[in-house]
Amino acid sequence: MSLNHWKSVLCSILFLAAPGFAADKDQLAYCSYVMEQAQAQRDLLRTPIADAGMTQPETGLPLQLVGGASLGLSGLRKASLTMDVARKNCELYKATSWAQQDIQYALPSLEREALRNRLALLEQASTSLDAIMEKTAKMVDAKDATRLMLFTLQTTKIKLDADHADTQAKIAALYAPPLRDKPLKELVAQKQSSEASEQKALDKLTRQNNWDVALSVGVHQQFNPVAYGAQPYGAVSINYNLASRAINKHLDRAADAYDEWKQVQEGDVIRNMEVLRQQLLDSATAQETKLKSLQAESGQIEKNLQIPRRRSTSTTS
Repeated sequence: MSLNHWKSVLCSILFLAAPGFAADKDQLAYCSYVMEQAQAQRDLLRTPIADAGMTQPETGLPLQLVGGASLGLSGLRKASLTMDVARKNCELYKATSWAQQDIQYALPSLEREALRNRLALLEQASTSLDAIMEKTAKMVDAKDATRLMLFTLQTTKIKLDADHADTQAKIAALYAPPLRDKPLKELVAQKQSSEASEQKALDKLTRQNNWDVALSVGVHQQFNPVAYGAQPYGAVSINYNLASRAINKHLDRAADAYDEWKQVQEGDVIRNMEVLRQQLLDSATAQETKLKSLQAESGQIEKNLQIPRRRSTSTTS
């Protein structure tokens, strides 16, 4: 195999490896973005709103300048819930990223491990064959074995060496980043749990729009003529959405529909895990067929190797 070929293989491995090493940075960058957005929304919701303007209480009365601030209890509650949604979103992104990566590289990782095992077996077989070839060569010199037998062993040796080189090339061409210690089933379950937690947090945030208790304070000043000084005022307003019950029912149904959608969504972690499971079953079936073929070949080789031994024994007798 040429040096240029190995250089191209190495470059491809480095190119493929970059996303794996950048996984943690990707998650940190996304979570930083989400948390900064949430903090901006939190500060907006929990900060009183300043009001200023002119008003005419009743027809015939002079205009008044009004200035003050208002703050709703619903906004304070939303500020806390917004941060909770952001944290759940970050947890979901991490769980989804790890599960997707393990699913994506599960087959390459298994294939690479299988190739390494194959490489070890080939090296073991090659060592054993070298010893047999050396012994057979001596038997040929002693006229106890034919050159055809030695040629058969040499041909097998060539095939083993070619298979060894091909296996090394396949291992070099495969890339799989370090996978999680947890089983894939647990990672997907963790992703589903994070998804449910995020939906609950979003549901709570949306339900908060159904009611509000707002406090407004400030001063008003008659514009013209300025007969009196600035007078303070305060007001409490309570808002409740009469459709709250129907809204909450729709939100509950939406959460169930979201869960059902994720079960069948093409490209989602759950769906991809089912695809991977089927791929593994098909691969196991194919490997089982190949194993039977190799076992048959191994049995035939063993029979061929017994011929020189029987000849040697008969000659000694």
